[in-house]
Amino acid sequence: MMPDLATVRQIEAVGFRAWPATSVHYDGTWAIRMTAAHPSKRLNSINPLDPADIRDIPVRVERAAQRFRAYGRRPVFRLSPLSPPELDDYLASKGWGRFDETIVMTADLAAMDFTATIDQIPLRDVGRFVDASLKVHERDPALRPGLSELLNGIRPVKGMFVIEDDGRPVSVALCVHDGAMAGLFDIGTSSKSRRNGHARAVVASALKWASKHGAKTAWLQIETANAPGRALYEGFGFGEIYRYAYRESPES
Repeated sequence: MMPDLATVRQIEAVGFRAWPATSVHYDGTWAIRMTAAHPSKRLNSINPLDPADIRDIPVRVERAAQRFRAYGRRPVFRLSPLSPPELDDYLASKGWGRFDETIVMTADLAAMDFTATIDQIPLRDVGRFVDASLKVHERDPALRPGLSELLNGIRPVKGMFVIEDDGRPVSVALCVHDGAMAGLFDIGTSSKSRRNGHARAVVASALKWASKHGAKTAWLQIETANAPGRALYEGFGFGEIYRYAYRESPES
């Protein structure tokens, strides 16, 4: 079933605000997002935002690709239901590989029961959250400045949640509250601490916080290959709204 494009546009808009790129350039309705300090695909991709915008596709693809080359990055398109099918067909014909299909899910916060959920106070210290996130996700410490810049650049209200065990971070979640919407990002649990309920606990705390602050709908993005994560979110009542995937240039 085709998703409602108005809903897709709403989620895409709050997603851009919640995960802000350093530079955004528009070519027609294509949003070209670039962030030199962080490698996230969502921060470094070409995002078409109107299925009817199909003019001069070959010329515009090359023009956008040149921007990525100037950054020393391989050009990447992020193709949601707002992308023209003609563009996807063109990229496929030129050998742009499709990868990392992602599901966007939403849930009604009013339908969730938070009576057993701890009222966890979110962190105010961006640096502390960044350190915890890097440890939990086992990421390169060199990403610290880029992630710090990203978090400091978020304009809507954000809640940064960390669960610790014996003084070490074991689970993290970022919740961005934007009007009626609350988006979940950077959710993770340390590989040595999984299957102990930490992920469920940190997600529940983040969602309860968002609900208490007036959010009505929660949303998140998860790769289709992440079956355990999908099961976790479905347990909270999340359901699929739409999917997107990436296409990467074949050039080296």
